[in-house]
Parts: sequence; C-alpha cells; structure tokens
Amino acid sequence: MTEVFLKVQDVLENYKKAVHEKDVEKFLSMYAPNVHIYDSWENWESKGISSWKESVVEWFNGLSEDRILLKVDFSDLVIDENSHLAFVYCAVTFAAHLEESDEKIRQMTNRITYCLKKVNESWFIAHEHSSLPINIETGKGIFNLKWKKIGIGDKEIPALFTIF
Repeated sequence: MTEVFLKVQDVLENYKKAVHEKDVEKFLSMYAPNVHIYDSWENWESKGISSWKESVVEWFNGLSEDRILLKVDFSDLVIDENSHLAFVYCAVTFAAHLEESDEKIRQMTNRITYCLKKVNESWFIAHEHSSLPINIETGKGIFNLKWKKIGIGDKEIPALFTIF
C-alpha cells in the first residue's frame, strides 16, 4: 500500500518514525521517484530514488550494526506552501540512543530545506538539501550550533550559539 501524505506535516512525522524504526521503505515512501538530494554526508548528491535508497540502506544498516536508535526533532520549522508546492526549512536534530538502555550518547543538528510537490493529493519530497556551517579555520563541519535571537539595543538579530 502506498503512503498518502495529506499534509506537509505528515511527511515530517513519517520521516521521524521511519528513521527511528530504520524502515527503508517507509522512509523512501515520502520521496518523489526523481528526487534530487544534496546531502552533508559522503556523496555530493543523489539523483533519483534508487541512488537515494543506496545511501539510506547504508545509513540504517550502520545504525543497526551499532545498535543505535535515532530520535529526530525538527525545530525552527517554517512551512510555506500553496496547493501544489511547499518549501520547508528548519533545523533537524538527530539524537543517538543505545537500543538496550535508551541512553543518549550523542546528537547533532543539521540545517535542512525540502521542496515538496503534491501529486494525486499526496505530498512528496522532490528536493532535499542538508548543510552544516563550516569552521573557516579547520574546514570542518560544525555540528553543535543553533540560531538564537539576541537583543542588541531595541532590535533582535539572529546569532549563532554553541550547544553544550
């Protein structure tokens, strides 16, 4: 049976559940067949669902081998949609928990943008772009930053802060 995502939020909920369950088919059910993904990991991009499936299988298998469950949380979520297209951008936090004890052992936060299209009344991810800020001095990705509004005089401006 094909999943139907009547609301954009349904796609995000499916993402959380599929990652936590390490369910490849459930995860892929929310992506368009011709999806184009710019990922922060390993591959520069994935074009098409079969290419993306290879990456997802490798990801979920690695989690299973390490006996890790991931809990996903979307924050700073913005959804802008019309009747056929939607853009979503947010921070997504992946918290790794040991399967046996549910002890959280690490977490990281990415920035992510989705472009979704509606086909036959169901939303599908047509494009995904995940990114991390880069430390200019080391050239490495920064996994522990979040945006926060800080007051400067009578104005609030976005500023990065480190999560400890």
